[in-house]
Amino acid sequence: MPRNVLLLISRLLLAALFVPSGFHALADIAGTSGYFAGLGLPLPTLAAWGTGLLELIAGLAILVGFKTPIVALLLAAFCVAAGFIGHYGQGGGDPTLTFMHSQMLMKDIAIAGGFLALAVAGAGAYSLDGRAFGVGADVT
Repeated sequence: MPRNVLLLISRLLLAALFVPSGFHALADIAGTSGYFAGLGLPLPTLAAWGTGLLELIAGLAILVGFKTPIVALLLAAFCVAAGFIGHYGQGGGDPTLTFMHSQMLMKDIAIAGGFLALAVAGAGAYSLDGRAFGVGADVT
C-alpha cells in the first residue's frame, strides 16, 4: 500500500480516538471534572476543560494533517502523562482492575509510539501539511 495512504489511515485511526473523547469531555465537564477530582488532580474543572480542548483541537489537527509533527509530539507526551496519571498503580488491590489498568497504561504508551512515528514521518501528501510543503506529487 502506498506510504501516503498508510499515513492518512494512521491519522484517521488516531483522530478517531481523540476527537470523540474531546467532545465527550467537553459535553460532560461535570463528569470529567469529577473523574479528575477522584484521581486527586488539583483544579479538576480546569484540567477537564484543558483536556477536552486539547483532545478535540489536536485530534482535528491530526485528522486533517495540520502541523502534524508538533501536534503528534504534544499528543505523545499527553498520552504518556495521561496513562501514568490515570492508570499507573490503579486497581485498589483487585487483580482484575489492576490488570485492566496496566493494560490501559500500555495502550496509552503504544499510542504515544504511534504519534512519535507520525511526528517523524509527517502527515503525508493527503494532508494540509502535504499541500503546504508541496509533497502532494509524492504519492508513493
